[in-house]
Amino acid sequence: MASTAGPEPRASPTTHAPPALRKAKPFVVGGLSGCIATCCIQPVDMVKVRLQLAGESGAKGSTSPIHVLRTVIKDEGALALYKGLDAGIIRQLTYSTARLGLFRVFSDKLKEMSKSSDPTAPPPPLPLWKKAAAGLAAGGVAAAIGNPADLSLIRMQADATLPPEARRNYTGVMNAVSRIVKEEGLLGLWRGSFPTVLRAMSLNMGMLATNDQCKEMLAPTLGKGWATTLTASAISGFFAVTLSLPFDFLKTRLQKMRPDPVTGELPYRGVLDAAVKITRKEGITAFYTGYPTYYVRIAPHAMITLISMDYLDRALKRFF
Repeated sequence: MASTAGPEPRASPTTHAPPALRKAKPFVVGGLSGCIATCCIQPVDMVKVRLQLAGESGAKGSTSPIHVLRTVIKDEGALALYKGLDAGIIRQLTYSTARLGLFRVFSDKLKEMSKSSDPTAPPPPLPLWKKAAAGLAAGGVAAAIGNPADLSLIRMQADATLPPEARRNYTGVMNAVSRIVKEEGLLGLWRGSFPTVLRAMSLNMGMLATNDQCKEMLAPTLGKGWATTLTASAISGFFAVTLSLPFDFLKTRLQKMRPDPVTGELPYRGVLDAAVKITRKEGITAFYTGYPTYYVRIAPHAMITLISMDYLDRALKRFF
């Protein structure tokens, strides 16, 4: 990333890494940054999932994030807030590595295509719509890659909301993946992948395209330091949340559904069917259930990810 967010790592002798290694840099930086952010935000994500699932049973319990947090700690212990962390880390190593790395690759390629005939002239800044296109494409590809880990994470977090006899009791992400393949077939790993792809595309566009655009607009006034990095991250977090939460809500419902024990039918036939049934039963505002919690998760996650990317990008220059 172009902005700076702290003291520069100590300079080291310039190295000439092979081209293949240099091309891998945005993927390495993206994956590590996503893992750092996930470790920090995992408890908030757990609360967000519990809030989204609360309305499905028709229960009238509290929808306060603080109440849910206290209930989880009281009933299951503090470590329950990190349930599914292994799936979250694996998801970041697949999903974030792909989406953050591909966004930079696609953006650089679009810049290269926009260069003038003068080989010495720097490429012009990308217009917002091209940044958005890069974000949409990178998010869609990455979501397809990361869906198995994402599905495992959602189910592990949702287990405690089910009665004991209905729980899946996965012991970890690998156990979840192997059982899903055994019980539902290989394609079961991509159940709910369509809303996952839509959610990833909208989130990636809102987060990364807006972040790059904000940095370009803020840098002349705030400089290329902490102020620009944090302000751009917060603004992009708002757009990422607002655009992606409805798809995240649908994704959560579709990924954790299981057949009716009597009829064997699933509660939803697909994205459109789920959207219609939820709207009729719970109202259109249900798609923004847990908005404050989701924002608290996405905005800091974006900030931590982008700051980590900035620092790691400069720190790894000695190797790439």
